[in-house]
Amino acid sequence: MSGDFAQEWERERAGVTDHDVAVRLNGAPTGPFAPGGSGDFASTPAEKQAAANTIETELEPDTKKASEHADDATHTAQKGFDGWDTASGLKKVSDTWDQQVRTLMGRLSSEKAALRGASGLFVRNDTGLGNQFLLSGSKLNGL
Repeated sequence: MSGDFAQEWERERAGVTDHDVAVRLNGAPTGPFAPGGSGDFASTPAEKQAAANTIETELEPDTKKASEHADDATHTAQKGFDGWDTASGLKKVSDTWDQQVRTLMGRLSSEKAALRGASGLFVRNDTGLGNQFLLSGSKLNGL
């Protein structure tokens, strides 16, 4: 079971490294804590969009696929141990796994939405502050 899964997983991931995903999610590998880093946590709207797209096109589908594969393997094992206490143990493990996957998928979805919404929040905030300055006027305006 685990050998087949590992081979299948590696075939699906051929050409994509964890580093590649990390760069798309976190921007360039340098950062505020890296030697020579910029010292700030800023990211551009394009970087936020790229990170959200990586979550949508890679992390969510790959997580779902891995979860389904684990479910299939666990259900097969559970059937093999039918009538034994091991079967009920596998059922409990499967239920716990499913709950954890639902939680993870929800977290990924929330992070994706937050990344996509962050740029809009900044633009609306800047526009609102600009409007306040325009409306408040200066005491010098009447001179």
